[in-house]
Amino acid sequence: MNKLKTIQAYEARQHLGELLEEVFYKQTQIIIQRGRKPMAVVISPEEYETYCKQREKDFRIFDEIRAQTKKVTPKTIERDVKEAVRAVRKEYASGRP
Repeated sequence: MNKLKTIQAYEARQHLGELLEEVFYKQTQIIIQRGRKPMAVVISPEEYETYCKQREKDFRIFDEIRAQTKKVTPKTIERDVKEAVRAVRKEYASGRP
C-alpha cells in the first residue's frame, strides 16, 4: 500500500527534488496544499498509468451500459430505483439483511 503525505506548497517548492525521489522510489503519494486547501497530488508515473488504464476500462463499461439502456426512459429508471430501494428497506426492516 502506498504511503500518503501532505505538504504545504512552499515546502514542496523548497524540497521538490526530494519529493520527486520519495514519490518515485518509495511510491509515496503527496498532496500539495495551500493553507488547508488541497491543490494537487503527485504520484509516480506507474501509478498514473494504472489510473488511466482503469479509467479507460471504466468508461468502456459505462458506454456499454449506456448503449444497452438507450431506449429506457429516465422515468422508468426512477421507478425501478424507487422499487429497489423500497424492497431493500422492507427486507432490512424485517431483520433479514
